[in-house]
Amino acid sequence: MRDKLDEVDHKILALLMDDARLSMATIAKRVGIARTTAIARLAAMEKKGVIAGYGVRLDLELYQPAVRAYVGISIDSRNAPLLVQQLQKMSQVETLCAVSGVIDYMLTLRCQSTDELDRILDQIGTMEGVRHTSTSIILSKRIDRGPI
Repeated sequence: MRDKLDEVDHKILALLMDDARLSMATIAKRVGIARTTAIARLAAMEKKGVIAGYGVRLDLELYQPAVRAYVGISIDSRNAPLLVQQLQKMSQVETLCAVSGVIDYMLTLRCQSTDELDRILDQIGTMEGVRHTSTSIILSKRIDRGPI
């Protein structure tokens, strides 16, 4: 079982999620701890797997313009494993989450055009076990606190 994170760990993580390029001296100063303590805390969180890695977060609208959409899918539960396998093969599927409520899955699609989105939605709608889909095109992100 992993040790619980304390308030100092949460402050360090919040700073890193906002800007992973901050120096240890800056992190230590903002959190109110010694630089060596910040280094040790960070190393411990990396060792525990709390910090799984570091990377670049791209502005995808500038890097790779696209049409993105959320798709809710209601299914016949007997077909769930096959459906997940089929969706996993589709490069346009960014995320697939099992959810509670009136829909069974929520996925995020990323397509290069509305024509491609339309084709992919038709393809999903005809998959065995899909009873209903509901799609919302993402117009803009107003808040993005997600990980990389």
